[in-house]
Amino acid sequence: MNDQKIMAITGANGFVGQAVCKAALADGFIVRPMVRNEAAMAQLPAELVANARQVGDINGDTDWADHLHGVDCVVHLAARVHVMNDAASDPLAAFRAVNVAGSLHLARAAARQNVKRMVFVSSVKVNGEETLFSAFNEHSPVNPQDPYGQSKAEAEMALRQFSQESGLGLTILRPPLVYGPGVKANFAALAKLTLRGIPMPFGAIRNHRSLIHVDNLADACVVVASHPGACYKTYMVSDGEDFSIGEMIALLAEGMGKKAILLPVPTCMLDFMGKITGKSAQVQRLTSSLQIDNRAIRHDLHWLPPVEARDGLRRVGAWFARSRNPG
Repeated sequence: MNDQKIMAITGANGFVGQAVCKAALADGFIVRPMVRNEAAMAQLPAELVANARQVGDINGDTDWADHLHGVDCVVHLAARVHVMNDAASDPLAAFRAVNVAGSLHLARAAARQNVKRMVFVSSVKVNGEETLFSAFNEHSPVNPQDPYGQSKAEAEMALRQFSQESGLGLTILRPPLVYGPGVKANFAALAKLTLRGIPMPFGAIRNHRSLIHVDNLADACVVVASHPGACYKTYMVSDGEDFSIGEMIALLAEGMGKKAILLPVPTCMLDFMGKITGKSAQVQRLTSSLQIDNRAIRHDLHWLPPVEARDGLRRVGAWFARSRNPG
């Protein structure tokens, strides 16, 4: 008799999704990738295509009827993600349609199909953009600062209420910035500057930023999906060691076989430059602190990140250098 459990993973073709698929397979799950369309299907590894399902756009009208039969757990990664300079006429409404209505609709469909567990990957942005005196933990106030964070906070609230009413075993994970091979956006831009050996003005910054390697987040998703003690819980997840922006760059450079060039420019001068160039938000993300306390998941589930933080940053530096200079 085959007692393997089936894990459905939304956003399975994405940066985090592919890592979760890999971790779930390694843990013995049968993986059912859920992707938006044929183009997304083409991004999946060949061994996952046979079980994959095209679900279309995720919102309050998505038809899940034929996709969740026999599923034991859903890991919900698909989301409208935070972007700078959002072009939507009403960004909050756009985020709510996918992240709130879409997530709750999926949870209801899962409960109707007798799915027992759901993992919702949220964001530290639910708590805010900056920590001043102490790290965010599971009891920190909810204080989102942008439409993306607001939508994730609202989704958490709606899913918690539904899980309590329905018995769907919900676990919420709040990660900080996720990095790893294949990372894009601001982290990739920082790695590109590091690889080019361009001097960067962060030598005087003494901030503390929590990060999570994509393989650590994937491992946490798989652990909470099957751990009986994880139901109806919210956990902050991170690598467990925090870095200043300069330390991050130095570790990336080390993985690239280079030495970072960090100029000791005062924070006040960087803030001023941000204001006159209209890039205050970007400067704030580089110079402020944003820390996560992950002791709860370590204590409750005995979870330990499989990738050590410093080694993770070095690995990404090495990957980035290889990808830009193949052979």
